[in-house]
Amino acid sequence: MNNEKNPLQFKTNINCGGCVATVTPFLNAAEGIESWEVDTTHKDKILSVNSKGITAQEVIQIVQSAGYKIEPIHQ
Repeated sequence: MNNEKNPLQFKTNINCGGCVATVTPFLNAAEGIESWEVDTTHKDKILSVNSKGITAQEVIQIVQSAGYKIEPIHQ
């Protein structure tokens, strides 16, 4: 696993505190995530993930398994 920090950003439909509460156990249990946050005030509901080895595709699968839409933001 790579120890280099790698920020990832995604457009989601996680739009309220209840949604964040639903996705929290999924993201907190994932290997390779140092920290994460969702900007529910942004029109695109941006999920920012500080990765310590997890890939963008793995984050997408985790959020989809929690029942939310997600797509990568290409930087």
